[in-house]
Amino acid sequence: MEAVDRHDTSLQDEGRFRLLVDAITDYAIYMLSPEGNVASWNSGAQRFKGYRASEILGQHFSRFYLDADREAGLPGRALAIAVTEGRFEGEGWRQRKDGTRFWAHVIIDPIRHSSGELIGFAKITRDLTERKVAEDALKRSEEQFRLLIQGVSDYAIYMLDPEGNVTSWNSGAERIKGYRSEEIICRHFSTFYTEEDRLAGLPQLALATASREGRFEKEGWRVRKDGTRFWASVVIDAIRNDVGEPIGFAKITRDITEKLETQRALEKTREELFQAQKMEAIGQLTGGIAHDFNNLLMAVMGSLEILKKRMQPDPALSPLVDNAMLGAQRGAALTQRMLAFSRRQELQVESIDVSVLLRGMMDMLARSLGPVASLDTEFPESLPAISTDPNQLETALLNLVVNARDAMPGGGVIRIRATEENIAEGGTLPSGHYVCVAVTDNGEGMDDETLKQATTPFFTTKGVGKGTGLGLSMVQGLAGQSGGRLMLRSLLGEGTTAELWFPITQADDGIGSDEQPASEVLNSPRPLRILAVDDDGLVLTNTALMLEDLGHTVFEATAGADALDILRQQSVDLVISDHAMPRMTGSQLAIAIRSEWPGLPIILATGFADIPEGAGTIDLPRLGKPFSQAQLADAIGRAVA
Repeated sequence: MEAVDRHDTSLQDEGRFRLLVDAITDYAIYMLSPEGNVASWNSGAQRFKGYRASEILGQHFSRFYLDADREAGLPGRALAIAVTEGRFEGEGWRQRKDGTRFWAHVIIDPIRHSSGELIGFAKITRDLTERKVAEDALKRSEEQFRLLIQGVSDYAIYMLDPEGNVTSWNSGAERIKGYRSEEIICRHFSTFYTEEDRLAGLPQLALATASREGRFEKEGWRVRKDGTRFWASVVIDAIRNDVGEPIGFAKITRDITEKLETQRALEKTREELFQAQKMEAIGQLTGGIAHDFNNLLMAVMGSLEILKKRMQPDPALSPLVDNAMLGAQRGAALTQRMLAFSRRQELQVESIDVSVLLRGMMDMLARSLGPVASLDTEFPESLPAISTDPNQLETALLNLVVNARDAMPGGGVIRIRATEENIAEGGTLPSGHYVCVAVTDNGEGMDDETLKQATTPFFTTKGVGKGTGLGLSMVQGLAGQSGGRLMLRSLLGEGTTAELWFPITQADDGIGSDEQPASEVLNSPRPLRILAVDDDGLVLTNTALMLEDLGHTVFEATAGADALDILRQQSVDLVISDHAMPRMTGSQLAIAIRSEWPGLPIILATGFADIPEGAGTIDLPRLGKPFSQAQLADAIGRAVA
């Protein structure tokens, strides 16, 4: 009977997933067989490529490529890269059923059986034709403008940074003022003013006027490199970014605009915007996946917890239940790590022994490295406790290890060391006792300029599409929030060491779960009449079981409308509702409840780090999924206190 239930659950999950994928129209999402034949087809694929499912299923995906690309073997090469590297990503022209072309962004991921056998590929395609056309037009415009500026010899056209330092130099500027670019770049533009004008503060007055009024225009004497003077008609225009922040000035002698450095700043802004949009898309996708995973884990963890309480002590069975519970808890930690890559979360601070945490991560770290790098570890059996979020710390260490691996394309050894350190007065850290976790590689290393920018958000040396530029900034944020610091040491060609310093805490709790002691669970509030609302039957059943086990009377509803009907018929002391429900979310249900029953306590259960914008402005106590019976009891106690 249990096997049948699991089969039904699997079919329900598969059905929901198929509905989700088929509802997506902005992306072509479909499956390929190991040979590259189309095995599934969503509505987005039909919209992009023009084929109905009956026309394309079983056909080889190479028919979407141009003839020249097929002859060059690009389809086969894409599958081969996906198999060998674990992922293929690229852009190029593709062909619709009617023969028209579109510029596509393509991702191909291999799908493997739990045994490691390749069973096919997942392929996601997005139509970026409009962006491609706009980029090509922009590049042509930029090149034409660059040739125009560099070809002008009768006008000095150059850029200044906000402080007035020269950042670009054209051939006209070199001819008029006599300086080669390498002689003048980074020098202050007051160099061109006469000594009396500099003493009178005219350069600063010019920039101040341009900043305040947007433009400064005047004639006056200027000085060439050889000391001779010339009368110049000068125009200085303030340049601001899209949000009105000053980023510099365009300075023209005898003519208008200088755009080169402005365009560089705009390109940087566009790149940062692209990274932010990419992370937002990842956040939305992982948030949805994490919600479904959390619901599944909620059912598993809740059932195991009730089973463990009700079963007779049995040394043969208890370890099996404990192992299953540990696996479910690790699954919950995995969903939190997924969300940590895509959004800022509040730290769930615990007292941690870093040695224990590192030993538990070794298998995961080794799998992340693959065959190109090896691990060398050095840490004692135990270390003094630190206080931080263990899931976020695992994510930070994984980030550092992956960065070290990527810095050694030819392979090498990554060393992880954890030590107890004492910092005296006058050091780079406040004096005190610390635990230092160091990750060292012998890879490419960084020069001084790269090292200075390494923790800057969106800064990456991995190339477009290969890094978000947020990894080290996230690690730095975790260390800072925990009272410590991230320190980087690197030499070009000699490798990098990343050190995480955490202050030692007095607590000696070790690595623990969020669960309260059993005695606290038993001290639950008086028996209550509780309405539990969740559209997932498995989660609802387990929530009801945990509540009944705590001595409460439970009413169950699978939708917001049903919950309101129950409230109108029954006397209820508390409502516990899931947030992500169709038709009426938990926040919307809470607003409806407050309008009719203003004093009724409500707890909102959610697997997301944050409730999405637009979900409602009502402020409610939160219960993170998956939750234990102890956490449920604690939330109830706080809600009805």
